[in-house]
Amino acid sequence: MDFLEELEWRGMLFDMTPGAKEVLASKSCKGYIGFDPTAPALTIGNYVQMMLLTLWQKSGHQPVVLMGGATGRVGDPSGKDQERQLKTYEELDHNLSHQVNQMKALLDFEGENGFKLVNNYDFYKNMNVLDFLRDVGKTLTVSYMTSKESVKNRMESGLSFTEFSYQLLQAYDFQKLYSDHDCIFQMGGSDQWGNITSGTEFIRRNVQGKAYAITTPLLTKADGKKFGKSEKGNIWLDPTLTSPYEFYQFWLNADDADVEKFIKYFSLKSRADMESMITMIDENPNQVKRTLAEELTTRVHGADAFTSAKNVSELLFNHRASADQLHSLAINDFEIIGQEIQSFTIDTEGKSILELLTDETQIFSSKSEARRALKGNSIGINKIKITDEEYVISAEDLIHSKYMLIESGKKKKFLVIQES
Repeated sequence: MDFLEELEWRGMLFDMTPGAKEVLASKSCKGYIGFDPTAPALTIGNYVQMMLLTLWQKSGHQPVVLMGGATGRVGDPSGKDQERQLKTYEELDHNLSHQVNQMKALLDFEGENGFKLVNNYDFYKNMNVLDFLRDVGKTLTVSYMTSKESVKNRMESGLSFTEFSYQLLQAYDFQKLYSDHDCIFQMGGSDQWGNITSGTEFIRRNVQGKAYAITTPLLTKADGKKFGKSEKGNIWLDPTLTSPYEFYQFWLNADDADVEKFIKYFSLKSRADMESMITMIDENPNQVKRTLAEELTTRVHGADAFTSAKNVSELLFNHRASADQLHSLAINDFEIIGQEIQSFTIDTEGKSILELLTDETQIFSSKSEARRALKGNSIGINKIKITDEEYVISAEDLIHSKYMLIESGKKKKFLVIQES
């Protein structure tokens, strides 16, 4: 594929420096994006840039991931209206190690143009402050640096010298990658334009070279809110921070107006398949979202995690789900269900259905209310209707010897967990 043409079709091209198109058309190039380890794991916000590098790779170019072992210790002022809280070195090192493992799991490091990973801490670990001031700080004037939006926007609210110097570090990163790894492109979000072009200026002034910048638009949702957040907070690419079920649900619950953009930013299906999905949005948006959710959940978390997320979703939101479907769920599926609906940990042995519905769980406030629900065919245990008020709970009612799903009507669901 032609990289720039692909970005334009996907709506992922915001700006680029002159000459970039001609260079990309003439040869295979190395290009990089930097990732600072200020968060405990990667998010789907980071995944926008990982997709950019993946498309770069699929276009025949070699992608470089630059981990910010050094820059993460300083803090990027771009897009921030106030000074960042500095993380401890221990926390940053832990974050970096985890994010590297995530990168290796999600990106293709094999082959001639496989991903390459570099840590910018290696550029600075043997450099003292005097070397930095002479070799790095002399390159740009203060007036040049303050003309950049990332700095200009913070001049009134306050900007420490630490964050002011971030622009120099990112620029020197580009110079080092250019000199040591023949990397001539840097990419990133549009809020990184000032930092990236400072790097092209470093390369021009210090090593008499020519380098290029490409940026993507900042991805926002139809309601104007920042992409990558839900009501519960960040959507992480780490299953311990955002479960595969929650990840799957994020895409299913996307605003219809966002679906085309999400397909173009995140799908790796063929152009024809993506265009077919886009034409179906008005007619059947939920089916399109399910297709996209399957692709992304499988890619990020694996086929088994997708199957589990799909099964739990089917059970919780499709009242036609069968008893066989319920019994086929794994133990970890029930653990997910217990986080999504009200659950009770009790000893069920020998309890009557009336005791279970009232005294033990208080699903109903009185036995007379519970009796009416039973007679009205509204109560189900593990997808089997119960009408006999004398029914006694036995071990056979426990799935995996531990779980029982109680339903009251079509919408109310409760999970009973056998007390150990």
